[in-house]
Amino acid sequence: MRVRGGGPMTVRELDAAGITDPALRVAYARSRLLNARHGRTYFLATRLLPPARRPAVHALYGFARRADDIVDDLGGTATTGERAAALRALEERLDAALAGAPVREPVVRALAHTAAGYAIEPSLFRDFLVSMRADLEVTEYATYDELRAYMHGSAAVIGLQMLPVLGTVVPREEAEPHAAALGVAFQLTNFVRDVGEDLDRGRVYLPADLLAAHGAHRELLLWSRRTGRRDRRIVSALAAAAALTRDVYREAAPGLAMLDPVSRPCVRSAFVLYGEILDAVRRDGWSSVHRRSAVPRRRRAVVAAAGVTRVAAARFGAALRKGAA
Repeated sequence: MRVRGGGPMTVRELDAAGITDPALRVAYARSRLLNARHGRTYFLATRLLPPARRPAVHALYGFARRADDIVDDLGGTATTGERAAALRALEERLDAALAGAPVREPVVRALAHTAAGYAIEPSLFRDFLVSMRADLEVTEYATYDELRAYMHGSAAVIGLQMLPVLGTVVPREEAEPHAAALGVAFQLTNFVRDVGEDLDRGRVYLPADLLAAHGAHRELLLWSRRTGRRDRRIVSALAAAAALTRDVYREAAPGLAMLDPVSRPCVRSAFVLYGEILDAVRRDGWSSVHRRSAVPRRRRAVVAAAGVTRVAAARFGAALRKGAA
């Protein structure tokens, strides 16, 4: 059968996952397309998972992307009230789908199927939507503690949603704090990289107390964005934010060894590539108010190749263990 919106790789993944319903296959293919189009690092890492697990990751990403698009895009002319209404409608469709009711929206259908198949706690999706609603009203955070409360729903729960799909070699609750920390580390990395783009959306995610500790503030960021001029206070604040983010990566690191061996290459590659975004921002002179830094394509290819090698080793080890059993 042909899956609209997907090629041979999509079909291979869906077949491996045992997804045979035509409507579901289209729903998962749509989610995969969103991942491929918008989540470059995330999608590259996902390719290192066993094919049977990839559709679930695409579904989780696709739903998160759909909610994010409602908050940030939605045609570019929607009012805050219209975006809030669209987000409420999405949550209503999600609740219906999680309760077993049929829904038409592809990303919601794929997400509900994944949540049921991997027994993902529904509250994790609701907490995510709470933070998405905050983005419609909150434009800055006074303290890092306030930002961490926001990131519970916007980032930590993403790591917790992923954990049942990835699998663990320890009791899941032992790995959960590290999975949550990794989600937070990834989002903090985005905040350091995307200062200018966030300003254009009317938001400052770097906490005001962190900025103030280096003599910076929202108005200074806006001035720098508007004029294209640099300021040492902003440079100092961004370097401090990157150091804080590195600390969160260290919180997350012990969780890598707790994952199912066949999932480790995927997460390790994302861990390395996202961490190197901070290196890219530093190399660019901490100029993320003005430009979006990226890991060079050649370096991404090197990390991906190393991941492929680890995948082969993990599968060989799994085959040996199966043979010994």
